[in-house]
Amino acid sequence: MKKLLIATALTMCTSTVFADIAVIVNPANNNSVDENTIKKIYLGKSKSFGDGSKVNPVNQDGNAVSNEFNDKVVGKSGSQLNAYWSKLVFTGKGTPPEKLANDQAVIDFVASNTDAIGYIDSAKVTDTVKVVGTF
Repeated sequence: MKKLLIATALTMCTSTVFADIAVIVNPANNNSVDENTIKKIYLGKSKSFGDGSKVNPVNQDGNAVSNEFNDKVVGKSGSQLNAYWSKLVFTGKGTPPEKLANDQAVIDFVASNTDAIGYIDSAKVTDTVKVVGTF
């Protein structure tokens, strides 16, 4: 019985391990972006791609994908990022990226907007978007 409980607990723990995060852009976007550029975009420190065109980042709203992205790429927890953006909004120095509900909403938005950048579970990538980084 004890072995069964341990096996069940381990199975539950491994199911919460998350896949890689894919950072995506519209296929018409020919800019290359590295991890540092992506971090700057999501912290509001960069408002354009390398070619000078406007960037329109979108976040996911408090799910496992956003937690993984914030941890791996931005280097902040969800609560740290919320506090960071609250300060910028309060002082009038920034507006956080729009939050979308899930991977499919991000895919649809990015596929429809040439200036968009977003992130999704890498297993959900479709041919309607282009991957510029995997973390």
